Amino acid sequence: MPPETLFESHLKSLKLLGRGKVRDIYAIDAERLLIVTTDRLSAFDVVFPDPIPRKGQVLTAVSSFWFRRLSHLIPNHLLDVPLADILPDAAERDQVETRAVVVRRLKPLPVEAIVRGYLIGSGWKDYQRTGSVCGIELPPGLRLAEKLPEPIYTPSTKAEIGTHDENIDFERTVELLGRETAEKVRQVSLRIYTEAAAYALERGIIIADTKFEFGLDEKGELYWIDEALTPDSSRFWPAEQYRVGVSPPSFDKQFVRDYVEAIGWNKRPPAPRLPPEIIAKTAEKYREAQRRLLGEG
Repeated sequence: MPPETLFESHLKSLKLLGRGKVRDIYAIDAERLLIVTTDRLSAFDVVFPDPIPRKGQVLTAVSSFWFRRLSHLIPNHLLDVPLADILPDAAERDQVETRAVVVRRLKPLPVEAIVRGYLIGSGWKDYQRTGSVCGIELPPGLRLAEKLPEPIYTPSTKAEIGTHDENIDFERTVELLGRETAEKVRQVSLRIYTEAAAYALERGIIIADTKFEFGLDEKGELYWIDEALTPDSSRFWPAEQYRVGVSPPSFDKQFVRDYVEAIGWNKRPPAPRLPPEIIAKTAEKYREAQRRLLGEG
């Protein structure tokens, strides 16, 4: 029986390559990895000491759903390999069941592909200062949480644990990736967002913004990797509570961000402990997103 909560995985049969903010990555062989999505939570690029029960299972289910649903737009890293083939030991398998996936081993691109459909968060602050978001000029007079005339692509660098992502303009991604790959990443990011946002809206969720990560194989083919349109990588709003001019409640870790800002945390390690009621409410928000999108959870 998979555990209700998993802060760190411990698989002795595979080599641990690293622990990210949320995911533990193991080497299977030269071509494949095992990615375990734990219940760790990070906010402001800092990992919190308290896990969110079943969060990793929600993220795994939601990502797998989107990867398969949108595979016609771009290939992704998922491989259809039974977990038992990789972890024959039942105890190890039970530890990570429903939160582990077998994926292609690819070279990650050093850019986070962010798409914004609504004016919120750092985009709103940027717009208030400059009338633009990441150098993209927007019409005057837009209000908080307003839908943008069309989705915009606003990439950033990828931060190490404990450091912050930095917004960059498109030309900087050209320098980092080469023009052809940079153009592909921008184009496919906007296509994924547009199709996913339409699907989610039919199920009562507004995807305000999201981030994607991509990687290349040895032939230079582009793949969608990491996670896909989850409550961790996206800002999900309940459509029935959406109002222009007001920051809507969300099905993601914004609930935790709001709490730690309210208590005056300086956003530097170590992160504060979370009260049981904050943990429980956050876990429910993740499961509600899964229920709406997948009809399960």
